[in-house]
Amino acid sequence: MVGKVLGIRDLEQFSSRRSSIYVDPECEKFFELPLFIAASSNDITTKCQCWQFSPGKEPALRSFTEIQQQLQQGKKREVKNILRENSWPINSPIRSQLWPLLCGQHLTKQNTLDGFYWEMVHQVFGTTELSEKPIMLPAFVDATHCLPYHLTSTGRAVADRIVNVLGYDCPDITYSPVLYPITSILLHFMSEEEAYICLAGLVGSKEKVFINQTKLLHEVTWKTVMQIAKKHTKSAISYFQRICPGLKLERVFMDWCWWILAGLPFQHLVRIMDCYFHEGIKVLYRVALVILNLFHKECQSNNEWSPDNIKNDIGNAMIKFCKKIPVSPAKLLHAAFSIRGLSSQYISRIFVKTEMLLKSRSVLNSGSKQLIKSRSSDNLPTSQSQVNIQMMSHTLTIREHFGLPGTTNFIKTWTDRQFLFTLWSWLPVRITMYQPVLLYTTEEHGCSLTTFYVRVEQHEPTLLMIKTCNNEVFGAYCSSRWFERNVKDDRGQRQAYFGTGETFLFSLYPERAKYPWVGIENDKDLGHSSELFMAADSKMITIGGGEGQAIWMDENIRFGKTDSCKTFNNPPLCPSGDFEIRVLEVYGFVGI
Repeated sequence: MVGKVLGIRDLEQFSSRRSSIYVDPECEKFFELPLFIAASSNDITTKCQCWQFSPGKEPALRSFTEIQQQLQQGKKREVKNILRENSWPINSPIRSQLWPLLCGQHLTKQNTLDGFYWEMVHQVFGTTELSEKPIMLPAFVDATHCLPYHLTSTGRAVADRIVNVLGYDCPDITYSPVLYPITSILLHFMSEEEAYICLAGLVGSKEKVFINQTKLLHEVTWKTVMQIAKKHTKSAISYFQRICPGLKLERVFMDWCWWILAGLPFQHLVRIMDCYFHEGIKVLYRVALVILNLFHKECQSNNEWSPDNIKNDIGNAMIKFCKKIPVSPAKLLHAAFSIRGLSSQYISRIFVKTEMLLKSRSVLNSGSKQLIKSRSSDNLPTSQSQVNIQMMSHTLTIREHFGLPGTTNFIKTWTDRQFLFTLWSWLPVRITMYQPVLLYTTEEHGCSLTTFYVRVEQHEPTLLMIKTCNNEVFGAYCSSRWFERNVKDDRGQRQAYFGTGETFLFSLYPERAKYPWVGIENDKDLGHSSELFMAADSKMITIGGGEGQAIWMDENIRFGKTDSCKTFNNPPLCPSGDFEIRVLEVYGFVGI
């Protein structure tokens, strides 16, 4: 297809060429020796047409081949430790191979085929030649933070082009201010096409977060950093609030990523990127906490950062401090990775809580009167959807037989609509915007866990509802895809549990109650047993864990049991504990 678009001669020209990106000679004064840019001087040249290595005896550092072999064997934890401990010089050639390898492991779509990038360039710009005219940047770029890191005008033009092509290929990116700076950093060590492929891996990663791509997630991230800092840098936060009584911490933390990307010297930034490209954004969280503590320490011992000098603009003072940071890259990273109690689970819990709050607030503040009435019938499924549910559902209708003395028996019916009012009032506000659709029911699709997975596993979120043979009705809102039971961790092992704190349990009959995750109202680290949201394999499904399982079902979806559990602090959802399933229904939501 590329040949058809460009012609064979054009294809031969651009498939073999590399862009000529020059590092501004001004940058050399910041380093002991000039930077190099790519794998070989034939690919991408510097103005001196060469790059050098530090003189003298170098410490024994791990090679690219060793790291590559570890990754091929699935030893991600070992690779993590190697990246943290090996301080390769700023001009080491290893990064021209190492960074593409690290970013490449996160690729999830087929945008790495030979010639794909250059085909996209031709599709977007009509030519593969680099225009001498300025290129208009996509709307998701923050024009005030297009940091070039000493790239020349040619290098900046290449960065502009990469970002444009990425925006064209990934239309879901609506706000991503850090994307341009990371592009500039990559171009110091690789070709234009390789830099694009690296970015595609970071943007498309499903297992880890590297680059936020919406304003909402950008805000969630800095608020997460702020919440973590309140716990792990208490002295620094108290100090800043004491010297600036009217200070709003939000104004300081909104710029947290620029402490690192715009403040730190380039040699510090490169070493951080070594770890970031493998571990994700949590590396930046750790570095930000160290910067806060170091700045606090300097404020107490260095007159340059005295209260009078910084109280009017702490945010700007932080960036100035970072430019003169008094520790080496190695010491900065050592301090960052020595912070205790900052587990991925803890960070994820804070992030999810913040995201849930902001998403709900966003819907409520959207200006729509109908959305504000999220707890009323105005935000129930459409009347047609309600009719469809009533016709399909065998869990949402309960009939009770009452025999009264001197009268005939009569039947009281709990209708779908009564249960819908209750259930919809418990859903996250943003989810009530979408219409429910029945994905799986034992009445129609049979009692098979295999069929359950085929019909349900790719949907997120899902609403799982059980009616027992004793007419009890209960279930769970499951925040993650059931497919995640197959996702492997850093050791190559499948996760026992998955899901997020948005998951909750509920009971509709005979009792009506919602049991949210215990971490919603508690900022303390409650331990592993409080984060056992969802688990599944070929033999069973479990929701909730820790000293019991809130819902457990067997592979035949016939029998189950329910206990109290630490994750949701719930009582058993039916009195007997053990139950026989009359109907299981699973709903998804159209449009998500």
